[in-house]
Amino acid sequence: MQIPEIPNLIHYAIPFFIVTVILEIILTIKIKLDEYEFKDAGTSILMGLGNVFIGLFTKGIVLGVFLFLYQYRFFTIPFAWWSWLILLFAEDLCYYWFHRISHESRLFWASHVVHHSSQKYNLSTALRQTWSGSFYSFVFWIPLLLIGFHPIMVMTQMAISLIYQYWIHTELIKKMPNWFEAIFNTPSHHRVHHATNPQYLDRNHAGIFIIWDKLFGTFEPEIEKPVYGLVKNIETYNPVKIAFLEWVNMFRDFSFSKTSFLNKVKYLIKPPGWKHDGTGVLSSNLREEWEKKNRQA
Repeated sequence: MQIPEIPNLIHYAIPFFIVTVILEIILTIKIKLDEYEFKDAGTSILMGLGNVFIGLFTKGIVLGVFLFLYQYRFFTIPFAWWSWLILLFAEDLCYYWFHRISHESRLFWASHVVHHSSQKYNLSTALRQTWSGSFYSFVFWIPLLLIGFHPIMVMTQMAISLIYQYWIHTELIKKMPNWFEAIFNTPSHHRVHHATNPQYLDRNHAGIFIIWDKLFGTFEPEIEKPVYGLVKNIETYNPVKIAFLEWVNMFRDFSFSKTSFLNKVKYLIKPPGWKHDGTGVLSSNLREEWEKKNRQA
């Protein structure tokens, strides 16, 4: 079977990314928001370029796996307008669970932490992408293939979702109209997701539609000013260290922790911060502590 060529939408969007980052820098300086951190932005851009370069290889691997699994589909969904409409929501639901699990399981957090490592929040932050996630995170989209969506459709919609999420990484847009905020992911919703404020941790995992967070109980509105970064920040601008530090820490815990093999495995699947001796602090613990203080106030 001849494999149709996938339009590389991310590559086409790169000039737009560059122009808008420059425009945001100018506007940020002009209206005197927090000073634009050029070292941080440079690191984000380098990590984005690394992600695109690695994607030249992983895209072929993922397409091969998708085409293989597509042979075992239960139905065949045609390339029709209504198929793309259904796929818009179905793919976004897959993204929601990928994103949520990436915060709740350390194996996936090891690659996703890269995107949260900046203590700034601007359009360049959107470009701070993983160098390792594309090798295995595609598993969350496999159900779409088995349902009957063609791999070309699925991979195209994945790219569209990623491009949509670019514009929401900014502080220049405060709020969208109420009807838009109610349905779609917006800069306000996504600022919450990137914040380390206890009430904001592991909230608003949406890709395009915020409805999933409201449906599954992970929605939090932006009220308090967000503080960006990680609970324990990675204090470096070195893109290689940012890309692989959590992998090193995770496998160190797995290899050298003096505990049972089952507990060692839990270092891979439990949430970030989990420790076998009970001394770890999870995002859920920080949130519960914050809620307790607010009840007592």
